[in-house]
Amino acid sequence: MVKDILFQGLGGLGMFIFGMKVMSEGLQKVAGKRLRRILEAVSTHRLVAFSVGAAVTAIIQSSSATTVMLIGFVNAGLMNLTQAAGIILGANVGTTVTAQLIAFHISDYALLAVAVGVILRFFAHNPRWRFTGDVLIGFGLLFYGMTIMKRGFAPLREDPTFIQFFTAFDADSFGGIILCVMVGSIMTTLVQSSSATVGITIALASEGLLNVPGSVALILGDNIGTTITAQLATIGSTNRDARRAAWVHSLFNVIGAGVIIAVFPWFVKMVVYITSEWMGVGDPYYTVDGIRPSIPRYIANAHTLFNVVNSLLFLSVLPWLVRAACWIVPPGVEARTHITYLDLKFVDVPEVALQQARKEIHRMGQEVQVTYDSVIGCLSSRDLRELRKWGQRERDIDLAQKELIDFLVRTSQAAITSEESREVSSLMRITNNLERVGDSVENIAQLIEEMFENELTLSQEGVKDYHVISSKAREMLALVVGSILKPERDLLEKAKELENDIDFMREDMRAMYISRLRSGVCTLDPGLIFTDMLANFEKVGDYCFNIAQALTGAK
Repeated sequence: MVKDILFQGLGGLGMFIFGMKVMSEGLQKVAGKRLRRILEAVSTHRLVAFSVGAAVTAIIQSSSATTVMLIGFVNAGLMNLTQAAGIILGANVGTTVTAQLIAFHISDYALLAVAVGVILRFFAHNPRWRFTGDVLIGFGLLFYGMTIMKRGFAPLREDPTFIQFFTAFDADSFGGIILCVMVGSIMTTLVQSSSATVGITIALASEGLLNVPGSVALILGDNIGTTITAQLATIGSTNRDARRAAWVHSLFNVIGAGVIIAVFPWFVKMVVYITSEWMGVGDPYYTVDGIRPSIPRYIANAHTLFNVVNSLLFLSVLPWLVRAACWIVPPGVEARTHITYLDLKFVDVPEVALQQARKEIHRMGQEVQVTYDSVIGCLSSRDLRELRKWGQRERDIDLAQKELIDFLVRTSQAAITSEESREVSSLMRITNNLERVGDSVENIAQLIEEMFENELTLSQEGVKDYHVISSKAREMLALVVGSILKPERDLLEKAKELENDIDFMREDMRAMYISRLRSGVCTLDPGLIFTDMLANFEKVGDYCFNIAQALTGAK
């Protein structure tokens, strides 16, 4: 008997968790970029943010996934802490949909869902239908795992040892309540899924091993334990707002659980009254063939009611919740490195990873612009100390390129959609071309340094041409870097026009230099350096045009 209980209990739990993961990932893929755009577009209005958090989490069926995405967005600077806090409150309500689904007896259709899902997964040509197949497979495995768990726990209701053990979870005293909360927290921390803990609680209660108060207390602990996922996601993060977002999640659940514990008997009575009187659900302890068919609805409603009451409480004091998180993670000077936004913990969450990469590429582009401006201005200022700063800046750009490519390669190895795969390729191309712009700037810096060391100067016409073509190349660089986060509609047309201008300037200025050389207006040595500069400005234009093509999907 012990072997059957162990195998079926753990096997059912494993199938439940795996089904939840497959279903959540499938739903995220079906939602695609729309999910990311919805989260990014959230306003600072707390009710809007709350509603979006609840809706998104109800769709993807994972508050942990929503919270981890939010931390990634905050880490990438795409969302502020107040926006994230409102969404986190909503996510806690949205995740209760899973418990409500479990409470309704639809497990009879679990295997049918798996069968239909497999057909779609392996025979559908449209990617969206294949992802829908993943959702159905996960849905079916989740409920079938729930059935197996119940079957595994069934013998326990007749074993006196286990009956005596589970009487400790009656929550008829303050000590019993705290014990249940602690056990629920530990269980959720271990399995890293609040839905799994809710599933276990429902399975035990259905078999008569838990009563309503004990189940409700375990659910409170479950809500505390689920916060560990967000805390783990911020380990090693240098972004303080990301760590504060995780603390908002923790404070919300821990303080909320404390409030409910303080009024626990009345909260349980409210759950029973709403479920039995308002919803017309039968007696939670009514038994059919050893099974309590009604008690799952009471547990699911307790889970939902806790999060709804908690959210209404904290929505009214959201600014103070944010301030508390800021107090726990105080401000300070954050170390600046060649990488700011990338976090390897998010490579398995493409929605977050790609946004972090895009933000990091934009930062890299800004660094290239700073290097460009610093180097180009040195010809007139003849500031050798400023000129020689290009070396460290170029090393930072090279390191950023290597980190970005490694990050994008790892992201591409996760389960990503074809659209996300194209975006990875596009971001790699942008990164490589920005690094090549940096190389061209390095070449120009070395040419200017050569002029200084040999005490060479350009002719008046040469200086004028240098400023004209460098300004045009700078204009093109600013255009593409400014479009990395949000490409302009006519970006490719503007980039093509600027590239043609730079190509024409290079040929025209080179011809004019040869003419001046023949007439004796300028000398050979500075002129050769000048023509090399022109070639590098042209390369800057070419690389920027490649970036524009990647941003618009033209190539």
